[in-house]
Amino acid sequence: MDGVEEVRVEAAPYCCSTCDGGEVSGRSLTRRNKKTRSLSTSSAGSSSEYRRTQSLHGPSPVTTFGPKACMLQNPHAVMHIQDPASQRLTWNKPPKSVLVIKKIRDASLLEPFKELCIFLTEESVPPVMAFHLGSLGFLTPFKFDTYQSQVTQIIEGNAAIVLRSRLKVRVLKENWEKKARVDEKGIILTNGDIESSRKAMQYQVLNEVVVDRGPSSYLSNVDLFLDGHLITTVQGDGVIVSTPTGSTAYAVAAGASMIHPNVPAIMITPICPHSLSFRPIVVPAGVELKIMLSRDARNTAWVSFDGRKRQEICHGDSITITTSCFPVPSICFRDPVNDWFESLAQCLHWNVRKKQNYLSSEDEEF
Repeated sequence: MDGVEEVRVEAAPYCCSTCDGGEVSGRSLTRRNKKTRSLSTSSAGSSSEYRRTQSLHGPSPVTTFGPKACMLQNPHAVMHIQDPASQRLTWNKPPKSVLVIKKIRDASLLEPFKELCIFLTEESVPPVMAFHLGSLGFLTPFKFDTYQSQVTQIIEGNAAIVLRSRLKVRVLKENWEKKARVDEKGIILTNGDIESSRKAMQYQVLNEVVVDRGPSSYLSNVDLFLDGHLITTVQGDGVIVSTPTGSTAYAVAAGASMIHPNVPAIMITPICPHSLSFRPIVVPAGVELKIMLSRDARNTAWVSFDGRKRQEICHGDSITITTSCFPVPSICFRDPVNDWFESLAQCLHWNVRKKQNYLSSEDEEF
């Protein structure tokens, strides 16, 4: 097909077991590959047979509407949705080494180590197995006490994984420079033409992109575009653009809902908006968001990416945000659903309250 590039991923050292030609139709999963693997719903690496009768995304919709209407066939498919509960890790080649990352207590080594991790995870990310060594640990389902046996099970393959989507962020900054003029005698004149140059920076973000007012006492005033159309102007302390993984971080503290990481979406959450009707919204993962400083803004804005690389945004600068095609494959302890609700209960104490007692008929008389 003209204008379409075919991308092959045969050289990838890892993949999930549903990416080798599985076809989802209704509530059944048909495998085209001749090689079969037993899937597990228990902890990572179990050899029990895995069966699932219903996809977490529900049945595939029927695209014929009545006797004479149907959906127009569109060759430009945005994404192929798989059943998240059936995603399992398999190895094309057995891994020869495992990169172990522990807490770094030396402050002088922390920043260089962060830069190394960012460089290693800029595009395709190897599977991540997170152990709980701190105090909160929302994304760390494994306990370190039995790490040797757990790592061995993961290397054997067939572990449950969740693909945590990331944001691809492109910052375009407008640099204005005054070019000095030189006369015939070689004397530099003070008044010269002003030339502009653009500097582009790109980031991969797992949690959120935060645009705020910074140290200014004025409200932030930024325009928010969706697929090239101006949808609103954010006036307040700022705005948070987060992934489903980041919805349980800064966004939930600002009043947003919590989204399961398997949901393909981008969340937009205002920070203390100067409007009672500005509520957090969820948009499809395939859209392109663009944030620019409004023409009427009294001050500049500041942007940070997962709490890092904080920089100032001036007039003429732009921030473009899309869903990255390089997710973070996180290995689950049991499965994506159970691990997520376990983290909500243990870390955020979701819906923890004193239960109401049963009211008997004798109590009702009083």
